[in-house]
Amino acid sequence: MNILLINHYAGTLYLGMEYRPYYMAKEWTKLGHNVTIVAASFFHLRLKQPNVASSMFEENIDGIRYVWLKTPKYSGNGIGRVYNILSFIYKLYQYLPKITKDFKPNVVIASSTYPLDIFPAHRISKRLNAKLIFEVHDLWPLSPMELGHMSSRHPFIQVMQFGEDYACKHADKIVSILPFTNKHLETRGMLPEKFVYIPNGINLEDWQIDDSELPEEHQNFLQEHQGAFLVGYTGSHGLANALHHLISAAVMLKDMNIHVVLVGQGPEKDNLIRLASEIGAHNVFFLPPISKSKIPLWLKNMDCLFVGSLRIPLYRFGISMNKLYDYMMSEIPIVSAIEAGNDPVSEAGCGISVQAENPQAIAEGVLKIYNMTLKQRCEMGKRGKQYVLQNHTYPYLAAKFLQAME
Repeated sequence: MNILLINHYAGTLYLGMEYRPYYMAKEWTKLGHNVTIVAASFFHLRLKQPNVASSMFEENIDGIRYVWLKTPKYSGNGIGRVYNILSFIYKLYQYLPKITKDFKPNVVIASSTYPLDIFPAHRISKRLNAKLIFEVHDLWPLSPMELGHMSSRHPFIQVMQFGEDYACKHADKIVSILPFTNKHLETRGMLPEKFVYIPNGINLEDWQIDDSELPEEHQNFLQEHQGAFLVGYTGSHGLANALHHLISAAVMLKDMNIHVVLVGQGPEKDNLIRLASEIGAHNVFFLPPISKSKIPLWLKNMDCLFVGSLRIPLYRFGISMNKLYDYMMSEIPIVSAIEAGNDPVSEAGCGISVQAENPQAIAEGVLKIYNMTLKQRCEMGKRGKQYVLQNHTYPYLAAKFLQAME
């Protein structure tokens, strides 16, 4: 089967996020399929941008044909990003005949978060009699409307809404990483039988734990805090991660041998350090980020892990957080302070789910795990890993996606 995957933000193992297109394509190529990924040359969240020498540049990466369309650089979510999006869509129309000249897809997947790539994807699928799949990551235009408070009458929103409605009408299948987006899409004209839920996943190779030493600062921290009950967090320090509630919870635990350690970077880190100092959370420690390969080894040294968020209305459609699956793979119990349409921690039985934005509830969740026996914590952690291995490995998810294609 020839699969054409259009994803503006697709990355690689070496360039960075987003990783899902790469891992899916890698599994499909292992099964004998041919995959072409079409992506933009610039995306602000990549660790590194591809070296693109022309307006359309091709390269083979790990058996996957990548086609990079040169798009302008930007920062933030302003007009520069809109121009980047429009440039990508324009070049899709411009270069699709060339992209498909010697590669006749049986399936075309439109997967760029925003829904505008559905138009060129539909054109090529119709011309070549290929199946059309629309993959939903975030719900656009609902996300900018609910999170950015944009009016439904804004021209940008109206264009995005037209794209989503068009996809609901013309796509043969609609794949979503969130379990309950069908509730919204059916109001936009999607037939229920078109919907397929395929969440995010983990790459098993990332969990061949690197036994080499952690960075010196992190290693010293573990030595200095031997015997303490460590509550860990790794990842972005942003407002949406609700880490200020974790710090407030830590104050309630400071008279016990419970230490909270936050590893990572982000726009809120300085504010969080200031908050911890102001409220006397002396049992909260901040460490710099570590490489992805070291994350499994670091997590294994924790006694409990925290994941949280603000109350976000869009979460009513569910969550599919890569961080959460990493936590589960570590076999460490989790305190989850997220309110969503689904609750993977409760489903797996691998931790304690508490009310979002509630420091008292977070502290009580940590205490419940703290008061467990080592055996109970080990059993709880193992359930998380078992859940991920059954439901969230890329070989499993890629096979499920192939079923939707066929």
